[in-house]
Amino acid sequence: MNKTLLPTTSTAGDSDAFAAYHPLVSFVYFLTVLLFSMFLMHPVCLALSLAAALAYSLRLNGRRALRFNLRYMLPLMLLTALLNPIFNHQGTTVLFYLAAGKPLTLESILYGLAAAAMLVAVIGWFSCYNAVMSSDKFIYLFGRVIPALSLLFSMVLRFVPRFKAQLQTVAAAQRCLGLDTSSGTLRRRARHAISIISIMTTWALENAVETADSMKARGYGLPGRTAFSIYHFSRRDRRLLLLMLALALYVLIGALTGGLGFSYFPAMRYAPLTPYSISVFIAYPLLLALPLIIDCKEDARWKALAANSKSAA
Repeated sequence: MNKTLLPTTSTAGDSDAFAAYHPLVSFVYFLTVLLFSMFLMHPVCLALSLAAALAYSLRLNGRRALRFNLRYMLPLMLLTALLNPIFNHQGTTVLFYLAAGKPLTLESILYGLAAAAMLVAVIGWFSCYNAVMSSDKFIYLFGRVIPALSLLFSMVLRFVPRFKAQLQTVAAAQRCLGLDTSSGTLRRRARHAISIISIMTTWALENAVETADSMKARGYGLPGRTAFSIYHFSRRDRRLLLLMLALALYVLIGALTGGLGFSYFPAMRYAPLTPYSISVFIAYPLLLALPLIIDCKEDARWKALAANSKSAA
C-alpha cells in the first residue's frame, strides 16, 4: 500500500506527503514563500524562512542536503555577510575605520547578515521546489497556457541533473582511454578537458533537437489537443489551498500595514511589537511549516496504523 493518498511522480519520494497534493497547491506554496523570503527583510522573518527552508530540504533530501548546506550554503552565507560591510559603508553606528579610511558600521554588518540569510533561504526553497515540483507537474499547470515556455522551463529543470550524469559517463569513458583530466601535463589535461566539453556540447544540442522534434511529432501545443493526467483537485487540496491563501493574505496585510517593517539604513528602525504584529509572526511560521506539519501528521498516522496492525496480529 502506498503511503500517500494520491499518486505522484515527484522526486521527493514516498516520505513526503506534501508532494502528493495537487501541483497547483505546491506551486502556490513555493511561489508564496519565495516572494515572502525575498521581500520581507525583517530579521525574524528571515530567520524563520531560513530555518524552514533548511528543515524542509533535510526532510526531502536527507544527508545529501546536509552535506550541500555545510559545504556550499554556509560558506556562501559567511562570504556574503563579510563582503557587504567591506563595500557598503552606510550607517550611523561606526565601529571602527578600515585601512583605507572607510568606516565599518554596525548597520552594514547586520544588513550583510540579512542579505546572506535571504540568499541562502531562497536557494533552499528552490532546492525544495525542484524536489517536489517535477517537470510533468509544471507542464500540467502551464502546458495549455504557455506551452512553449513550459516545455522550455521543464527542459531546463531536467537539463542540470541529466548533464551531470552524462558528464560522469563521458569522463569515465575518457578515463578508460587514458584521456582524462587527472594526469599529465597542464597542456594535455586542458586538451582533454576541451574534448570533454565539446562532447557534452554536442550531446546537449542533439538532445534538445530530439526533444523538440519528439514533442512536435506528438502534437504538443496544438489547439484542442488533450493530455492524460493523473492529478485531480480534491477536497483536501481545496482545504489546504484555502488555508495557505488565508495565512499568506494575513501576512501580506501585516507587511503592507507596517507590522513587519524593518529598516537598516541610515539607522535601524523597526515597527513596535503589538498584539497584531505578534499574530503575524505566528501566522508566518505556520505558513512556512505547512509541508513539515503535513509530513509529521502523515508519519504519526502511519505509525499508529502500523502499531494497530501489530497489536491485531
